[in-house]
Amino acid sequence: MASSTSPRRSFLETERGANEPPFPCWSTLRAMVRATISTGIELEYEVFGEPEAPTLVLVMGFALQMTGWDPRFCQSLAARGLRVVRFDNRDVGKSTKLAHAGFPDFPRALQGDRSAAPYAIEDMADDLAGLIVALGVPAAHILGLSMGGFIVQETAIRHPGRVLSLASMLSSTGNRRAGQASPEAMAVLLAPSPPDREDAVDHAVSTWRVIGSPGFPFDEAAIRRRSGEAWDRDHDGAGMARQAAAILTQRDRSADLARLRVPALVVHGANDPLVHVSGGEATARAIPGARLLVVPGMGHDLPQPVWLRVIDAVVDNIRRAEA
Repeated sequence: MASSTSPRRSFLETERGANEPPFPCWSTLRAMVRATISTGIELEYEVFGEPEAPTLVLVMGFALQMTGWDPRFCQSLAARGLRVVRFDNRDVGKSTKLAHAGFPDFPRALQGDRSAAPYAIEDMADDLAGLIVALGVPAAHILGLSMGGFIVQETAIRHPGRVLSLASMLSSTGNRRAGQASPEAMAVLLAPSPPDREDAVDHAVSTWRVIGSPGFPFDEAAIRRRSGEAWDRDHDGAGMARQAAAILTQRDRSADLARLRVPALVVHGANDPLVHVSGGEATARAIPGARLLVVPGMGHDLPQPVWLRVIDAVVDNIRRAEA
């Protein structure tokens, strides 16, 4: 929570210079906090950067915890004069698990039957809006990756007063004619949850081999380390299944996105097999004035060699709003 006595500085006052190293190791506030929001959900979150800086909330994708955002990526954004927040979505990590909702009916969900999903992307958007309130700011910049992109789009539609700028990465509009997954990518997405840590680590390696970035080095050791750490922090197959049902039954947001009046950035990998680049192109077409960045060689992940380019684009989009 920001101090009520400290004036919140504008982004243009706090942004660091272009000569900053791209991935600095600098002293930054990091506080693990749990917030109860208006939807009744408790969300675990962590803060990087100065409390008075403009707030940027990072929203992770399907089945991944907030630790999916590399701390160095978060710190690099904070070094640009931002208060960066990453958090666990409902049903993963340390946030609320909706165990009472049970396991979704996937055959019906695959047909788009929204009643088959225990909750919707709209509910997760309400979670994000509630978190922004809990952070003590009237509105925030929001950046979502994959499912997180669906969430930030829906948040801008449902809670426009809470959103200063929008960045949607590796995502789509919900229109089933755009952004379709390859058969191989869909197979790994819908694979059964691994029963133990060793299988989970092996499954992560095989998954990222399919959906990762073919134009950049594949770091198997790092994937094994991160997936093992994620398993140790939390693992809940039923929660992941409920998130998957929300994705499969999401609505087409195209018409509502066309009514947005917020600075928007769309980032997509040219080689994304899980959400085809047509999904990013459709998102950029739908949002008036949106800027599209397509990265050659990038798949459905965020490889370190593209961090600086993505951070520059995100900061530029925030500058449009703050100016």
